[in-house]
Amino acid sequence: MINYQVKTNEEYQEAYKRSVEDPEGFWTDIADTFTWRKKWDKVLEWNFEEPNIKWFQGGKLNITENVLDRHLKSRGNKLALIWEPNDPKERFIRYTYRELYERVCQYANVLKKNGAKKGDRICIYMPMIPELAIAVLACARIGAIHSVVFAGFSASAMADRINDAQCSMVLTSDGLNRGAKQIPVKRVVDEALESCESVQKVIVVERLGWAVNMKEGRDVWYHEEVEGVSKECPAEEMDAEDMLFILYTSGSTGKPKGVVHTCGGYMVYAQYSFCNVFQLEESDIYWCTADIGWITGHTYLLYGPLLAGATSVMFEGVPTYPDNGRFWQVVDKFGVTIFYTAPTAIRALMGGDIEDVLSYSLNSLRVLGSVGEPINEEAWHWYHTHVGKDRSPVVDTWWQTETGGIMISTLAGVTPMKPSHAGLPLPGIQPILVDSDGNEIKENGVEGYLCMKFPWPGIIRTTYGDHERARLSYFSTYKGLYFTGDGAKRDENGLYRIIGRVDDVINVSGHRFGTAEIEEAINHNKHVVESAVVGYPHDVKGQGIYAFVTLKDKPEHMDWLRAEIIETVVEKIGKIARPDKIQVVSGLPKTRSGKIMRRILRKVAEGDTSNLGDTSTLLDPTVVDEIKEGAL
Repeated sequence: MINYQVKTNEEYQEAYKRSVEDPEGFWTDIADTFTWRKKWDKVLEWNFEEPNIKWFQGGKLNITENVLDRHLKSRGNKLALIWEPNDPKERFIRYTYRELYERVCQYANVLKKNGAKKGDRICIYMPMIPELAIAVLACARIGAIHSVVFAGFSASAMADRINDAQCSMVLTSDGLNRGAKQIPVKRVVDEALESCESVQKVIVVERLGWAVNMKEGRDVWYHEEVEGVSKECPAEEMDAEDMLFILYTSGSTGKPKGVVHTCGGYMVYAQYSFCNVFQLEESDIYWCTADIGWITGHTYLLYGPLLAGATSVMFEGVPTYPDNGRFWQVVDKFGVTIFYTAPTAIRALMGGDIEDVLSYSLNSLRVLGSVGEPINEEAWHWYHTHVGKDRSPVVDTWWQTETGGIMISTLAGVTPMKPSHAGLPLPGIQPILVDSDGNEIKENGVEGYLCMKFPWPGIIRTTYGDHERARLSYFSTYKGLYFTGDGAKRDENGLYRIIGRVDDVINVSGHRFGTAEIEEAINHNKHVVESAVVGYPHDVKGQGIYAFVTLKDKPEHMDWLRAEIIETVVEKIGKIARPDKIQVVSGLPKTRSGKIMRRILRKVAEGDTSNLGDTSTLLDPTVVDEIKEGAL
């Protein structure tokens, strides 16, 4: 057991009290348990106005020495990573901590051989294969900054991210398996790189054995580069506040935001939150089903579990292939004890035959978790009853790309659990609810905007190349506070329930998309004049995408137009952002200043048109009736 892991509700209360009264002392004790080349000069310096936040200043370390090297003596032969392929007939792969260390060192040496160095930005666009995890750690080993782009994003979305970070290298594969499909990954990279001048090298891992186009002088095969390369690679010394990675998240403007996390604070918070929320035990087999392309995969598939010396399962496939029982088959196969997935996956599996779950024992499961969006009560009960057999606690975790780790959650079996409530803040986290004027609402049994009044080690430091955007996005709405962008309720016992986004961001299957980003893609269609996109409740995805579109001219076949619009969105952003409903309208509800009243469109999309509020101030109130009548 890790010495800062709270095991009872009393211990939680004590830890929480200390973390608020003496935050610097609290985090010092936790940071002291890690391997540092040099201890820090100052624990914390911060203000939320600029914002300027620094943890463990002057501390020197390399996160991979904490992920790998420090475990070699006591856990060298313990399983670090178990990789389960897409096809259940293909053999799984296991790596001990010693083997993973050697693979990471080799990949790091390949990066150096191809010109990568400390401070370089490296884009990783890979399927969920072991080399993805290894590549991420290899970048951190040499002090290069990784920017993982989910291998379902389009060439255009990837190019935007490469150009924003000015990446010098792309790490990829020939193709990928996803369910019954095989997708040509390298072809997407080639298309993206037509508009990316900063990229000097592309390193390609062979997954499918496909013939791919290799550009001379730029593209190399990983299996050729790694031949005869040393299994030792000294870790680059980093400052605690040096950049560890950039991860792009959708913003309310069309351009994705590059969220920056740093080496020291992120490391401390990733391990701390992982051990406490899931109540880690040495013998656990832990499985987070997220793709490493999202923050959940960064923190709770890779860094958090490996920092803690746990065994982490990585899965290439999808929950419904070859059938709806795949998750449960994998749980039984490896004796998974902690299972962490998204409400979207749970709801999709709920829709299938209950025998898909009941035909597996699932006796090994000890803790269940959900992530990505609030889990609705029906899904919570199904998960708890059929998967957890009414005995495994469910941790409904609330956090964001920007927070680096879980902020509000039940600690498994330790703090109170209530369906569809995230629960209490972790020690070190100081949430408050405010009204629209930014005044704190102190009592319980209330609703408000969720903010944080004090920094934690995993907090976002900046948005890459545009610090002002970080300030405007998170620190300018309410003075002296970090604004999460979410509304929340706090019940009589102080448990938090997250209501959802209050800004122009849609949460589809736990992945955030700015409405502006989708609208920009739709507006590329030659028939479209203007569009407005809102989210609406969706049984499986949590939120679906509803697009209202005005046209220059009405084409002969409306179905063709809808197909064209969807194709454009998929091409510009990716399949995950495709609109579920497209309603053609003659005009959009706008104020006299030209602002689109999305509140009205949201109500129409939700089927709740009984109270649309005062529409008389609109430029043309009659469009509202037309939109209501044509609602899909």
